[in-house]
Amino acid sequence: MPDESRDALQSSPTAGDDLSDRPYAIYRCQDCANVVLSMQDCEGGMTCHDEPMERVREPSMEIQPPDLREVLLDAFGLPRAGLDICLCVVGEGPLSPAEVAAELDYDESTIRSYLNELVDLGLLQKSQLNRESGGFVNVYHSVDLDAMREDTLIGFYVWAGEAAALIEEANLTKADYLDADHEAGLETVFWEEFAGDREES
Repeated sequence: MPDESRDALQSSPTAGDDLSDRPYAIYRCQDCANVVLSMQDCEGGMTCHDEPMERVREPSMEIQPPDLREVLLDAFGLPRAGLDICLCVVGEGPLSPAEVAAELDYDESTIRSYLNELVDLGLLQKSQLNRESGGFVNVYHSVDLDAMREDTLIGFYVWAGEAAALIEEANLTKADYLDADHEAGLETVFWEEFAGDREES
């Protein structure tokens, strides 16, 4: 990521801030409720219904700045240990589980578990090297970094799309409540509707 993009992420945008210097662009349709996030400021903008979409310049709500560890954990189920192991292999690989254990202060069984999870996520690849003394050893190495970038962004967008669908469902629940006759309060109806989601910690 360019230095200017890193600098832009040091502070989170607040209500009324100009989003023009952020490393992403948000567009909204002027005729429907469609909203689009792009990691590029598309030349000529974006269209919906064959009409130009309006770029969002100022957010109306203040947001909490994301933390990378929380993003990786929520979107990919990848805690700090998994990220450390992934970065070790990307930087030093190919490595066997024992070699990763020698580099990091984690138990080898923990490392093996995360290495297999990272392979399943598509962030690492596993192959076999023949030993001079006979047999073979499993080693892990990075996938193509450009492919990793695209796959992780698409994976995050899928997660973000699911999160956006939940927010939209929550908004519809509030709208339905106001249109109906309920004896219980909105907060009771709301949490009953989302009882299957993650419980409040």
